[in-house]
Amino acid sequence: MSNLLYFGIGANYLGREQANDLDFLRSLTNATNLYYLGSIPPEIGNLKKLKGLHLAQNMLTGEVPHTLGNVSMLFHLSMSKNNLLGTIPSSLSKCRSLSFLDLADNKLAGAIPPEIMSLSSLSIYADFSMNNLTGELPVEIGNLKHPSKLHLSGNKLAICLRGGVFATISATSVLENEKLCGGPPEYRLPKCKSTARSTNDRVRNVSIYTVSGILEIVFMLSLLCFLWHRKQRKTVASSSSNDLFLKVSYQDLLKATDGFSSANLIGTGSFGSVFKGVLALDQTTIAVKVLNLDRHAASTSFIKECDALKNIRHRNLVKVLTACSGTDYQGNDFTALVYEFMVNGSLDEWLHPRVGMSVEREVIPRQLGLLQRVNIATDVACALDYLHHQCETPMVHCDLKPSNVLIDGEMTGHIGDFGLVRFVPGAARELISELTSSIGVKGSLGYIAPGNYPNSS
Repeated sequence: MSNLLYFGIGANYLGREQANDLDFLRSLTNATNLYYLGSIPPEIGNLKKLKGLHLAQNMLTGEVPHTLGNVSMLFHLSMSKNNLLGTIPSSLSKCRSLSFLDLADNKLAGAIPPEIMSLSSLSIYADFSMNNLTGELPVEIGNLKHPSKLHLSGNKLAICLRGGVFATISATSVLENEKLCGGPPEYRLPKCKSTARSTNDRVRNVSIYTVSGILEIVFMLSLLCFLWHRKQRKTVASSSSNDLFLKVSYQDLLKATDGFSSANLIGTGSFGSVFKGVLALDQTTIAVKVLNLDRHAASTSFIKECDALKNIRHRNLVKVLTACSGTDYQGNDFTALVYEFMVNGSLDEWLHPRVGMSVEREVIPRQLGLLQRVNIATDVACALDYLHHQCETPMVHCDLKPSNVLIDGEMTGHIGDFGLVRFVPGAARELISELTSSIGVKGSLGYIAPGNYPNSS
């Protein structure tokens, strides 16, 4: 049947609606051109040697069978001016010799398969016009440099007319599409956005974000190192025993505390009371610890505290400004220590707020965050490390408890009240032996080391 020019089977009742009804088409294996009238059965893919298929200007419906890809020797395919539905099968890309493709004036939808546009043989004619094709045009279509005609008009395609087949108006027809850009100046279309530029922009943005992230990490590490070094410098003792202490009298302290008024009372301890005061000389706010000399060992506590504080300096120890020893206006012995005032009171007040504080102290919120608690614990640890290992003569506080940890305006912890301090001229082992063999209990109940309780085993 090599001379077959026209083959029509339309408007007939062939077969019994079975899948293999039209298998007889296999007998047309020698046909080179086939004109067909009616619907397109998938069995048409059995015509392996078919080179030309002309189905234009019929009333064909249904979809383009994907089995057409099996007709690998096909070079001319015309299906224009029908009512074909569905999408263009990508299997047509198997027709490696296809040079003439006409699918115009149908109802085809979807995108144009990029596999078809990759056919190097498609060099004579390609017509997809007057359909319902959508989406972006495959970039592969720009590689078609030789087709004499490419028709894409009357669709809903987004077309970038850049180079290749779009270099001249005579080779293409693209009107009546949704989004057009680029092309020859005669088209008067807006310029297309460069894909390469967009890719470069994305790469540049990623690079910027990466570099910014690295710089932020480096900055944070540098800041932490700076703060750590600054804290280390502040922990070093900077003064000697030859420092000049502030000189005050009983009259100065009496005036500073408004006659040791109960309104200025900020705490009481085993050996005395602490008052808030303001020195008239330079308006310095101070804390005055007045010892109750009627209490047993109060004088000893005063001497020990003076001996402990005169030669030590650390940012986490309460700074002693001066001491006063004399008589009051009634001729009674008077002894007091003057400290730097800690505006935020003691750690005990923060952990266990009490009712009845002064109005000035009530306005301070009594809540410690986790970071503040860790910082205060670190401050106390730094102070103890200094006392135990960095002093010229190591010493043990012996009465460490929340009420003896005072907090300044920057929420930094300071250890105070050195009335029970023990000096340790020898090694730490000698300290342990000395403390455990001491007579009596030294410290506050609930905070003493278990080994120092009487009858402890």
